[in-house]
Amino acid sequence: MQGSLNGATVAFLVANEGVEQVELTRPWQAVEEAGGRPLLVAPEDGTVQAFNHLDKGDTFSVDMTTADVVGQQLNGIVLPGGVANPDQLRMDSAALELVKKHLGAGRPLAAICHGPWVLVEAGEVQGRTLTSWPSLQTDIRNAGGNWIDSEVCVDGPLITSRGPQDLDTFCAELVGALSRTNVNA
Repeated sequence: MQGSLNGATVAFLVANEGVEQVELTRPWQAVEEAGGRPLLVAPEDGTVQAFNHLDKGDTFSVDMTTADVVGQQLNGIVLPGGVANPDQLRMDSAALELVKKHLGAGRPLAAICHGPWVLVEAGEVQGRTLTSWPSLQTDIRNAGGNWIDSEVCVDGPLITSRGPQDLDTFCAELVGALSRTNVNA
């Protein structure tokens, strides 16, 4: 599927600390290999501290802040997990506005592991079917969503997955959804 994204811009929306490294790097690599242009978007300029579960991982340079990207035309958004990452990100009003506008426009948004917490906070779960790390199922149901235990779940433009064990399927579904979307729109 290499080259099928024709330069599509995909924002990886994360907090400045706490993102699960593999949930950031594997989808990032899949987007790049398919010809997309990933952007690292966080609430603050500087760097993002990734984690390998509870241990500090690598740091990554922020391309844009959430406040700066709100008016940008994005082809896709990825919400990686890690427990601390979405817990912090869901307190960022610019990140929530970005998620609402993006899904409202019907563009692909992919969330993995604890990433759907941001969707709950943004009010984008009501009436949708999704999956996540199992500990979020009560939050999703309480927000009006239908939680299922599945490797990946697609509900319109929303793609969700349980965790790192499902990354191969998650990445394939992400790239597939982006390639089916008009990347020049």
